[in-house]
Amino acid sequence: MENEHTYKAIAWWNAGKTGLVKSDSAPNAIHFAAPPQFGGLDGRWSPEDLLLSALAGCFTTTFLALADYSKFEYKDLEVAVEGKVYKVQSGYEFAEIVIRPTLTISDQAKKPQADWLLEKAKRLCLVSRAIAAQQVFLPRVRATARSEAVGTVSAGD
Repeated sequence: MENEHTYKAIAWWNAGKTGLVKSDSAPNAIHFAAPPQFGGLDGRWSPEDLLLSALAGCFTTTFLALADYSKFEYKDLEVAVEGKVYKVQSGYEFAEIVIRPTLTISDQAKKPQADWLLEKAKRLCLVSRAIAAQQVFLPRVRATARSEAVGTVSAGD
């Protein structure tokens, strides 16, 4: 595996108040606009939404890699990310980003390992490490009863 990777995205306005952003790694462009609070359009992704989505996706893929490497099986992982933007003297900024992963496991005895993997994923998530805003991490692990089990998500699936 190489020690250096380059990622590239290109954005441009296509009409009025909407734009497109495209990456070399994905076939489809994403339509975006400023959020409605800043004069943009409803129903479009905003750069703020994309940032929070990148953080949620990065945490999820980082956890998946760690769980796969550790041979840790889990039933589900949901990562909710919420950011608060405030007006400051120099403009607007994210003052706080809250990351709420909820990991569902089938064996309560695996909770310490689950907690450890969640914390490690937070430390290793590349996007999280690139964001200067304060991040609040509120992980939750829940064990389901065997009767609730509908299938096991393995990190390798």
